[in-house]
Amino acid sequence: MDMLWSGWGDPAKAAPLPETVTGLLRDLLGVKPRTAGPVTLEDIAVPEPRLEPAVCEALFTAVGGEEHVRLDAETRIRHTRGKSTPDLLRIREGEVDDIPAAVVLPAAHEEVLAVLRACAGHGLSVVPFGGGTSVVGGLAPTRPGPFVALDLRRMDQLLALDPVSRTATLQPGLRAPQAEALLAEHGFTLGHFPQSYEWATIGGFAATRSSGQASAGYGRFDEMVLGLTLATPEGTIDTGRAPRSAAGPDLRQLLLGSEGAFGVITSVTVRVRPVPETRVYEGWRFASFAEGATALRRLAQDGPRPTVLRLSDETETLIGLAQPDAIGADGAGLQPAGCMAITGYEGTDEDTAYRRERAAAVLRESGGTPLGEEPGQRWAHGRYSAPYLRDSLLDAGAFAETLETATFWSRVPELYASVRDALTTTLTQAGTPPLIMCHISHVYENGASLYFTVVSAQGDDPVVHWEHAKHAANEAILAAGGTITHHHGVGTDHRDWYVREAGLLGVEALRAVKHRLDPAGLLNPGVLLPGD
Repeated sequence: MDMLWSGWGDPAKAAPLPETVTGLLRDLLGVKPRTAGPVTLEDIAVPEPRLEPAVCEALFTAVGGEEHVRLDAETRIRHTRGKSTPDLLRIREGEVDDIPAAVVLPAAHEEVLAVLRACAGHGLSVVPFGGGTSVVGGLAPTRPGPFVALDLRRMDQLLALDPVSRTATLQPGLRAPQAEALLAEHGFTLGHFPQSYEWATIGGFAATRSSGQASAGYGRFDEMVLGLTLATPEGTIDTGRAPRSAAGPDLRQLLLGSEGAFGVITSVTVRVRPVPETRVYEGWRFASFAEGATALRRLAQDGPRPTVLRLSDETETLIGLAQPDAIGADGAGLQPAGCMAITGYEGTDEDTAYRRERAAAVLRESGGTPLGEEPGQRWAHGRYSAPYLRDSLLDAGAFAETLETATFWSRVPELYASVRDALTTTLTQAGTPPLIMCHISHVYENGASLYFTVVSAQGDDPVVHWEHAKHAANEAILAAGGTITHHHGVGTDHRDWYVREAGLLGVEALRAVKHRLDPAGLLNPGVLLPGD
């Protein structure tokens, strides 16, 4: 099944907002109902592919036949940009000025190499495409001229499993649920469950340094990767001969997070773990965000660390976004004062019980009040629902978008306040005062990630509206010592701030790597590095 072309995920899961929520949006934020819905897929005027016959023939040959090169309008529309709110607003208006000229579907590493050679020979840019879930402009090349979307969905196999070493080698086009199902047949799990889980792919996780909601227990995706294979216009790179090595700088880490700018990831070898005997999630309440953050820091630094550990601020708790599938439901109304924390434990029965008991003692000592398993189970049930909620908000005339960052524990309060202030000031001055919510989404011994959700009226030009607010938030993040992205990736949305974060010399070093691997600058141009 393909994702909804004008929204997120499975169209069957989309649902209109209840009147209680639309009334709140109207009264609190001045949201006005939309006068018209999105254009239909059939009504979008799609330009003809700008590919010479020789280019098409080269692509047909590279992937074993013209049936694996799609030139039809619908397929190209479905591969236009990603799923950020500006992306969705533009596609809903029928804007397809940056549509790919073709969608190419290779089935193996050698076919990817052949496609890259063909494109290099004809000066055609290439954008690797996994699940299409980018929310930061990761699928929006800036190089003029036609480009192809390299859809990896046919590369969807479990290539190898080593139960002794507990490793698995996966192809990049595997969607996360497929990967989990294949591993579960052998008694293993990857343990990587980001909000994009239902649609995102293994290759996309590696290319963007993804982080899942159970990262406190399983780690980030880049920590799971033990090796990978990269196809480039200049040939192949293989990394990962051992779990750890002192053989020079780690090329694997250089390629992780490269967002398709250095090459196309064609296989990933990852660490896997046994399917847990027990999964249990529960809720806790804290009087304030600062108090809850202190409790999370204690667990992250001194243990015992839960598998899932997250904390919503007062506003997110009040609105109920900690349990997005329950918003507007009977009995789910506005939450009591305070901040909601979710803890989860996965593993053997014995280990889970031990960590849960010890963690509960720390949480109580830190001022937490236990709420039992119901809030935790509700969160687990609705953990992938927030993007569908965003679609419903857009349909109702509201603007909704997210952004995230990370910093060291000592800087969390300043970063939290700075980003909130920047967003509030910018959007209020534009005449659309926002509702801003935040949660700590990932924790480490030395710091944490902050994940913000912004809701406001759309205004006259919501895309430009958000660009101004996003700019202000990005400036606030760098000024407060945060990183420009924790797990969404760089993309065109963050690229210019990434340059400042990395420094000019660092960026020039990366540019030199790109020039060696992609001399013509055809791979996802302008998405990771400016002017490439």
